[in-house]
Amino acid sequence: MARPFTADDFDARMRRVAEDCTGAGLSGLIITPGPDLYYLTGYRPVAITERITALVLAPGRQPAMLMPKLERPDVERSVSADRLELSDWADGSDPSTALAPLLPDPRGRYGISDSSWALHLLGMQEALPDSTYSPLTKAMPMMRAVKDEAELERLAAAGKAADDTYFDILQVPFAGRLETEVAADLAASLKRHGHSQVDFTVVGSGPNGANPHHEAGERRIEPGDTVVLDFGGLMDGYGSDTTRTVHVGADVPDEVRKVHDVVRTAQQAAFEAVRPGVGCQEIDRAARKVITEAGYGDYFIHRTGHGIGTTTHEPPYMVEGEAQELVPGMCFSIEPGVYLPGRFGVRIEDIVTVTETGGRRLNNTPHELGTVR
Repeated sequence: MARPFTADDFDARMRRVAEDCTGAGLSGLIITPGPDLYYLTGYRPVAITERITALVLAPGRQPAMLMPKLERPDVERSVSADRLELSDWADGSDPSTALAPLLPDPRGRYGISDSSWALHLLGMQEALPDSTYSPLTKAMPMMRAVKDEAELERLAAAGKAADDTYFDILQVPFAGRLETEVAADLAASLKRHGHSQVDFTVVGSGPNGANPHHEAGERRIEPGDTVVLDFGGLMDGYGSDTTRTVHVGADVPDEVRKVHDVVRTAQQAAFEAVRPGVGCQEIDRAARKVITEAGYGDYFIHRTGHGIGTTTHEPPYMVEGEAQELVPGMCFSIEPGVYLPGRFGVRIEDIVTVTETGGRRLNNTPHELGTVR
């Protein structure tokens, strides 16, 4: 079990992020319920409704949190409560009027959580018509990107649990069963190995594997199918996400082996490109070069990776045009794929963290094409 984060941990995060506002050209941040609020305070409201809860961070000021009056007791019991200046608002009053005085500059530019309700943002624009706002993934994309040792420990544990789930799924029957039944096995195994939340269990069999975001459906898996397995969720508040491709039966067609080898080579090339100072887009380019030169470039139809932390998908993104340089402690997926419409797909995905000298995988199951019965 991972060490619980303390009030000091959250206080350090809030102060670091508040000071980063200056370099980002922001007067402050408005953090609403979701992964940003949990990362910065450890507080997760029981229900996220139209009632606004907001953390305000600004350089040189004590963190302040506004919450519905009826939820104040929950906030006061949270781990970081004594580091916050607390205020509340009651039903029937205008929460924007209560929030506006917490902002340091009525004409300022503020970063706001991407998950904020439009109702709340529009209310702030009405209360402070000279203020402007930018989504946090655009204004401060690195806010949660660099993980400390305690976060890396959680991500590594979640990765191992996902690896154990893959080893479990290799032992269950596939042929003759519905995709949804195998997906249920994946979800149960993730929970058994410590996940508190299952975010996705993709089981793309045969032609369904050619859709990168196929949800497990009612197709019955057949002998000879190639099956893409993509699964993950949250464990101790941090994410897992891994993909392996398997074949039903030992008689694997030559083209399936060829495509799988290409994807495996591309995944390795991208991993070897990881080192501090390299632009995120270079990871995508390394994988795409291998797949394109093999003649399958038109069938690699998504980015090579995404960040991971308190959510299973977050910045930074390994995609063409993303020049953000890699920094030790960043964690992201490397997941090239080839998708042949109407036939099959192949994807191989690991979570990787940047070290001082290169990369370290947080998933360590074999990259070879697995076979199932």
